[in-house]
Amino acid sequence: MDMPGIVVYALGGNALSSPTRPSDEETALVLAKVMSDVVDLLESGWKVVLTHGNGPQVGHLMSLDNSQSMDSWVAATQGMIGHDLSINLDSILRKRGRPEKTAVLLTRVEIDSNDKGLEFPTKPVGPVLSDSDAMSLDWDIAETTSGPRRVVASPIPREIIDIEVIKALVGAGAIVICGGGGGIPILRLEDHFRGIPAVVDKDRFSALLAIELEAEALIISTAIDSLKLNFNTPSEQTLTSISLEDAYSNLESGQFPVGSMGPKVASLCDVVEKLPKTKAILCQPGDAIKALRGQAGTRIVS
Repeated sequence: MDMPGIVVYALGGNALSSPTRPSDEETALVLAKVMSDVVDLLESGWKVVLTHGNGPQVGHLMSLDNSQSMDSWVAATQGMIGHDLSINLDSILRKRGRPEKTAVLLTRVEIDSNDKGLEFPTKPVGPVLSDSDAMSLDWDIAETTSGPRRVVASPIPREIIDIEVIKALVGAGAIVICGGGGGIPILRLEDHFRGIPAVVDKDRFSALLAIELEAEALIISTAIDSLKLNFNTPSEQTLTSISLEDAYSNLESGQFPVGSMGPKVASLCDVVEKLPKTKAILCQPGDAIKALRGQAGTRIVS
C-alpha cells in the first residue's frame, strides 16, 4: 500500500438508514462496520475525512413538515447524522486510547444558478413509496433499484465554501465529519448568500473535496460490495477494477443508472481524471482496508 495520507471516506445515507427501512439491529451493524473502517484507517496512518449522505433522513423530515426549506433540512440532517457518527467514534477512540478527536462541520457548497440539475429532479430522497402513494402525491417520483421514490433537484457543487476550515481542522489532526448530504446548497448573489431547495449528491461533493484536499484516496462506502455490470440479471458481472475509459463508456450506456450507481461512478471518475495517482474505490462498510489493498470492492484506474 502507498504511504498513507488523507482519505475521504464517503458514507451513503442509505447505508445508515435504508429506504426499505432496516431494523435498528441492521443499522447498528452498519454503523459498527463504519467505525471499524475509520479506526482501521487511523491505525494504518491515514488522516480521515468523513462525508455522509442524507437521502432517507431528509426525505423523512420533509414528509413530516413542509414549513422548512429543503436547504434547512439538509443543515438539520448534517447535525443529526454528524452527531451520531461523532459520539460513536469519539467513544471508540477514547476506549482505544487514541489521541484523535472528531469535528463536525456545518458545510455549505456554492451552486451555479444556471445548473440544469435545478430543472430536472434526479436525486432520490425518503422511503420507497407504495403504488398508491406514488400515484397520489404531488411530488416528482422516479423508479429506482429499490422501487419508486421521491426525487428532488441535484445540482453539481462548484465550490466548497468552507474548504479552508476543513483544511485547518485536518491539519490540526481532527477527524473531520463534513459535507453531510452533499453540503447545504447556496447561491452567491451580489452581496449575500441564499439557500436553495435542492440536495447535492454527497458523492459529487466528496469527489470535489478529495480534489481540493489532494487526497491520496477516495472511498465511497455503500450497501453494494462492488460495481456490477448487468446488475441483478443472470449475466451479472462483478468488477474488481475498471479503467476510466470503460467507466465512462458504461455510464453512457446506462449500466450505472442516474438514480443509483451513476453519481458514484461519475464522482470516482472525476477524481481519477484530476488526480490520477489517487485511489478511487467503491466498497461496502467494513471493507475499507481490504479495498485499499485491492482485495475487495472496485477501483477505477487511469
